[in-house]
Amino acid sequence: MSAADGDNSYRVEPLGGPRVRTDVIDVYIFQRAATPPRPVVGASAVSSSWGGVTPDTGADGAHGVYFLQLRRARDPLGGTWQPIMGHVEKGETAVRCALRELEEEVGLRRGDAALRGVWALEQVHPFYIAELDAIVMSPRFAAEVSPGWAPRLNDEHTAHRWVHSRDAMRASGGGGEGAFMWPGQRAAAREIVESLLVEGSVSAERLRVV
Repeated sequence: MSAADGDNSYRVEPLGGPRVRTDVIDVYIFQRAATPPRPVVGASAVSSSWGGVTPDTGADGAHGVYFLQLRRARDPLGGTWQPIMGHVEKGETAVRCALRELEEEVGLRRGDAALRGVWALEQVHPFYIAELDAIVMSPRFAAEVSPGWAPRLNDEHTAHRWVHSRDAMRASGGGGEGAFMWPGQRAAAREIVESLLVEGSVSAERLRVV
């Protein structure tokens, strides 16, 4: 610390450090279903599967809640199961980016009968990308689809699967097949189940964007 910094341990103006980015968004697609969603023949040009366990009653409702996971085709996350991801374009809001990515990655358009709602999650989960020396503050969204809906994948993904919420939120090291890869992703799934989907939720209408 230099004398110009004063008597405390913090510099008045930073001289270096990672960049902070806010241009990366996630969208978590879910559906409430009485039975595990299964692939619809002809719905996608790539292989699909479902993961998770038998539906039960509990925090995610009497019929179970299932999250869509997409297997990324290319690096840096090639071969891993992820939610929808995208970059905000110049002049675009995070909400518009989320809606555009829904259409581009899974063929789901605003106004489609299968789209029951889109919400902006309250929590923003920061993460660090060492290769870019950047801290990312990522806005996250939830989109509910009706039972029976199936995604139409673009070339960014090689497969899709539906995972029961209990598995999606489980720590990946705990033997939970279908767990989201990153702690922030599992936290987003938990917020959807424990906040948006609670009977009489006040936050659900406050956070709705579509």
